[in-house]
Amino acid sequence: MNARAMLVHHTRYRYDRPVHLGPQTIRLHPLPGCATMLAHELSISPAPSTQAWCHDPFGNRVARVTFEGRVTHFDITATLTTDQTPIIPRPLAVAPAARIWTAQSVDDGPSLVTYRHPAATDAPTTPTPHLDALVAKWRARLPCPTADLLMDLTRAIAADITYRIRPEAGVWSPEETLSQGAGSCRDTAWLLIAVLRRLGFAARFVSGYLFQPERCAPEQLGCELHAWAQVHVPGTGWVGLDTTSGLRAAQGHVALAAAPRPQQAAPVSGLLDQCTATFEATMHTTVQPPHAACGPLRSSLSS
Repeated sequence: MNARAMLVHHTRYRYDRPVHLGPQTIRLHPLPGCATMLAHELSISPAPSTQAWCHDPFGNRVARVTFEGRVTHFDITATLTTDQTPIIPRPLAVAPAARIWTAQSVDDGPSLVTYRHPAATDAPTTPTPHLDALVAKWRARLPCPTADLLMDLTRAIAADITYRIRPEAGVWSPEETLSQGAGSCRDTAWLLIAVLRRLGFAARFVSGYLFQPERCAPEQLGCELHAWAQVHVPGTGWVGLDTTSGLRAAQGHVALAAAPRPQQAAPVSGLLDQCTATFEATMHTTVQPPHAACGPLRSSLSS
C-alpha cells in the first residue's frame, strides 16, 4: 500500500536589528532524480528581490535569492510530498572487476576525483593517530568482498561511536569524533567518508530529511534533518550509508544536497551583517490517505 507523507518545514531567522542579507543559497530541494518526491514548494519571507533555481557544481538543485534593503527576519517554508512506501534495498550490483576490493583498488572516473581527495581536516600536516589506526585496521582486511566491506564498516562505526545530538553548528573532524567516541550524525558521516576515501573509494557528504516513526509514538511518522554518507560503488553508482543506524539509506532518507565537504551541503548558507541572530526550525508531517491526490509533479519557488 502506498504511504504518502507531506512535510512542512519552517526555518526562521530573527535578527536583533535591521541587517543587510547577502545572496542566500537554499538547499532544500530533493536531489534531481529523487524517486520518492511527488511535489515540492518553497516560500520565502520577506519577498526576495531576485529568486532563481539552478544547479550548483555538484549537481544539487538550489535556490539562490537576494534581498534589497534591510530585513529583520528571514523565513523559509519548504513543503514536500513524498512516497514513503516501504522498499527492500536490493543487493549491491557491484561491477565484476570491483567485487573484491584490494589495497590498490581505486574508483577513478574523472567525475569522481573530487570525492576521493582526503578531507581538509585530514591534511598530512595534522596528526591523526586515531584515524590512522582505524584505517589500518580495515586495510588489513583487504582484499575482501566490496559489499561486505562497506556494510561491515558502516555497522562498526554505528556500534562504536555513541550517537550524540549536537545543536551547535559545525562538523567535528574524524580525529575528534574518534577521540570523543561520540558524535552527531554529521560527525560520524564525515568519519565514514574519511575512512572510505583512504581505502580508495569515492565518497560524499549528504544532508537531507529522515522520515521515520516517532520515538514516543511509533504509530506516527516524524521527520528531522539528517546527514549520512554516499559511496560510489562501481556497477551501482551512489549508495547511501547511515552511520547512526548502520544500514543503507532507504525510502525514509530524502537527500537534499550532496557534496565533497559538509559545508557545501548546508541547508542554507549566505552572508549577513554582524548582528545577534536567533534560529528556529520546526517540522510537521502529515500522512495522507492512499487515495489522496497530490496533483502533477511540481517544484516551485514563491514569495
